[in-house]
Amino acid sequence: MKRLFRGAIAAAAVLLAAAATPVKAQTPPNVLVVGQIAEPQSLDPHTVTATNDFRILVNVYDGLVRFKDGTLEVEPALAESWEISEDGRTYTFKLRENVKFHDGSPFNAEAVKFNFDRMLKEDHPFYNTGPFPLSFNFSSIEAVNVIDDRTVEFRLDGAFAPFLSNLAYPTGLIVSPAAVEQHGKDYGRHPSGTGPFKFVEWVSNQRVVVERNPDYWGGPASLEAVVFRPITDANTRVAEMMAGGIDVMVEVPPDNLATFKEDDNFAVVEQAGPHVWFAILNAKAGPFADKRVRQAANYAVNKETLVNDVLQGTATVAAGPIPPAFNWVESTVEPYPYDPAKAKSLLKEAGAESPAVTFYVTEGGSGMLDPVTMGAAIQADLEAVGFDVKIETYEWNSFLGRVNPGLEEKADMAEMAWMTNDPDTVPYLTLRSDAMPDKGGFNSGYYSNPKVDELLEKARASTDQAERGKLYGEVQAIVHEDAPWLFVANWKQNAVTTAAVEGFKLQPSFLLHLRGVAKQ
Repeated sequence: MKRLFRGAIAAAAVLLAAAATPVKAQTPPNVLVVGQIAEPQSLDPHTVTATNDFRILVNVYDGLVRFKDGTLEVEPALAESWEISEDGRTYTFKLRENVKFHDGSPFNAEAVKFNFDRMLKEDHPFYNTGPFPLSFNFSSIEAVNVIDDRTVEFRLDGAFAPFLSNLAYPTGLIVSPAAVEQHGKDYGRHPSGTGPFKFVEWVSNQRVVVERNPDYWGGPASLEAVVFRPITDANTRVAEMMAGGIDVMVEVPPDNLATFKEDDNFAVVEQAGPHVWFAILNAKAGPFADKRVRQAANYAVNKETLVNDVLQGTATVAAGPIPPAFNWVESTVEPYPYDPAKAKSLLKEAGAESPAVTFYVTEGGSGMLDPVTMGAAIQADLEAVGFDVKIETYEWNSFLGRVNPGLEEKADMAEMAWMTNDPDTVPYLTLRSDAMPDKGGFNSGYYSNPKVDELLEKARASTDQAERGKLYGEVQAIVHEDAPWLFVANWKQNAVTTAAVEGFKLQPSFLLHLRGVAKQ
């Protein structure tokens, strides 16, 4: 098995060179080759934020719970069942028996406690293997208690409605304590989970390889292995797909969708989900510190043209930070209309004559939707009403390194996209006053509104979904008015596979679960 598998990996490596030529390539038998949009940052699920990375990680790890196939509903995974106390503050999980990590160490309640203490306790011996940027998801945890080997208790500081959903998100995936102890800060290069595939190798800027876990508690995968290849340029991904160098391509450029749909050698898969594409506006310094200038930018950009022409109908116009996929949120907010005259009037009222703007654009990244073309179109629309816009373009990981710490006085706006699992997540991590970058959050534009803070805290404590729906509707309305972002699009994700691939699905969570995929 190992010899055959290594041979398959060698064959996959040859594709890196072969696909650059017009010669038709062929991927190895029973090995799925996935064209990813970027190099992963790490294979430690607790230290990353990008869906690009999570698409790999959900195949290597499991969480206590997971999203049910085709939905954002939560179902058991490593936890067989759970109970919630009447006050909503205590969650008790009964764990699966006889589950082992890929390194052979046991999965048990102590392992669960290790994972969350590592993220949340600064005095934990392996806290320095972070940072843990999405540990915000678990900030409500007061304590994780081991009741016995198969029972673990989470005590929260108050009722917290998104808790189970946050556990199902990839930040809640469970890593091997033994592997963390062995590799320390290098753990992200030596991952060990309990998932359907085991890590084999990571060759930087070439591939991440995982192989079937024959002992997986949910039953072994059909595929022998999966090779994740980072191909940052969309046109190159398309060319490789056409040449047979990859079996699956995620985030197909709109220009190429029709071509793949008309070719019987390929299958196009589409799935709506909770996604928002926007530009962060620097509310702390520069022209966008004035709300009228932020509103002017929203009126200036023709979002209908962006979603219909640039994105060719693969998205809808966004109205605020909460995607319409959460249809239980009571929002009547409509998107900003395209109104250049209104934009010019607001700039004049604000005394902003030819405001100079530095705009960070990325070459590509998770859910970024043709960011270079969109950036250029936004630049043109802003300049048409009087803005003076300078674009700076960066590779995805370099881009995140500039944006996530905060725009400060370096830039005035930056592209961004989030895929989320609950209407709480994006506003809580990116728009709350206590989510500024210096406090570990992602409020890179320094927006602050006490009423929004109050509504977010109230909504996440409510166990009544109808009440939550009303509260998030209020958040949507206030944030829309304050315009801390240029609201642009909500995406319908897509992927293309070769005809040989069977059972491939996209999920509303934007993750790739490949255990059920087969290849003829």
